[in-house]
Amino acid sequence: MLKVGVLVSGGGTNLQAIMDKIESGYLDKCSIVTVVSSKPDVYALKRAEKYDIPAAVISKKSYNSIDEFDAAMIDYLESHGVELVVLAGYLSILGVRFNNHYRNRIINVHPALIPSFCGMGYYGLIPHQKAIEYGVKVTGATVHFVELEADAGPIILQKAVYIKDDDTPEILQKRVMEEAEWEILPKAIKLYSEGKLLVDGRKVKILP
Repeated sequence: MLKVGVLVSGGGTNLQAIMDKIESGYLDKCSIVTVVSSKPDVYALKRAEKYDIPAAVISKKSYNSIDEFDAAMIDYLESHGVELVVLAGYLSILGVRFNNHYRNRIINVHPALIPSFCGMGYYGLIPHQKAIEYGVKVTGATVHFVELEADAGPIILQKAVYIKDDDTPEILQKRVMEEAEWEILPKAIKLYSEGKLLVDGRKVKILP
């Protein structure tokens, strides 16, 4: 059974998508062993509580350096035996120590088709707002392995979502979540749990 730790910063809709897929039997080789939030009083923590999943708040502001923050995160996740770290709307930046410790064991979902509308500052509604402003016809979501540079790690899965003429950032955000994020994030976790992801340089090969 793959032990998954989910990192959150907000409402936890992607966390819910993972929990639903575990409950349905789709993620039959996975268990969420803990949820970590970057801030208190977010709804994602209530979702974890509902499913009796151990949860913690570990805030970067509580530490003198990013290295100390990384060490605290690693100690906590290791204490729960976490094998795969999933960033599900997690907005804190993780440092060198954390990235090295969990190399190719951290995945993130980003609400755009990387390398478009990604990198530092592209979170929340911003990728959707920029996609509409730019006039692109297609956006979507990307699941990728995490590296130190934001949204720059090897891509695992992508799914396209068409933009409509009357879309607002809020409407587009909801559609990208429903049509793309909630599908490809659990799928990537499933592929990982089955040992079907092979990182080869910048590319991720999906094994049969």
